[in-house]
Amino acid sequence: MNQFLLSLLSGIFIGGAAGFLGSLMLPKRMSLAAGPLGHLALPGIALALIYGLDISLGAFPFVILGIVLIYFFERKTKLPTEALTAVVFATGVAVAFFFLPIEQAEAALVGDISRIQFNDAIFSITLCILIIFIIKAIYSNMILINISEDLAKSQKIHVERYNLVYLLLIALIVALGVKVVGGLLTAAIVAIPAATSRNLAKNLAQYKFLSLSFGILSSAAGIIISHLTLLPAGPLIIVSSTFLFLISTIFKR
Repeated sequence: MNQFLLSLLSGIFIGGAAGFLGSLMLPKRMSLAAGPLGHLALPGIALALIYGLDISLGAFPFVILGIVLIYFFERKTKLPTEALTAVVFATGVAVAFFFLPIEQAEAALVGDISRIQFNDAIFSITLCILIIFIIKAIYSNMILINISEDLAKSQKIHVERYNLVYLLLIALIVALGVKVVGGLLTAAIVAIPAATSRNLAKNLAQYKFLSLSFGILSSAAGIIISHLTLLPAGPLIIVSSTFLFLISTIFKR
């Protein structure tokens, strides 16, 4: 029961933080960016599993490296971000399978929050709280940057600095998300709660609150169902989130 409660609390905080960040990513059409970054984290996950480390700690350096490489190649080649992301994440997936133990492949690909340890849970929860506070602090300025970077600059907002913080938050959420849903499904935990909220919200305040709430609700539902059925929690979290989205389309405003 203690292990279940650790898993549930960690999943709730990670899901909530991911949904909250997803509400920023959806207007920028970047919700799917978390998917390739999750794939890119696979080499780090593989090394963490081999050496018995927390998979988030293994994933984070590789996600940061991927963001830096995409940014560098974009400036040097002027190629579309989508093309460069495909190159980087495909290479990351290929490299991962040189190291990934076959018997641990499931944990890397679809996550395994049920085995989270106490120290890892405390670290994840603390980091999620920090992420939520940072998102709240930069939210209004990021919305203005989304609308018009020129307008934001006219208000003396340092656009490059805010974008860097935003990218680092994405990297942190991806690194935490692989613990819950693995490297294959990270885009879903940021995209689906925000899309569900978009269907129901009447204003920006509701949109933010509902995105966070649906992230929490879908994670909690998936982990509880996993505990009852012994099915993997990661896919169940995504299915629960999709179910909420389908219901929201019926009541779409």
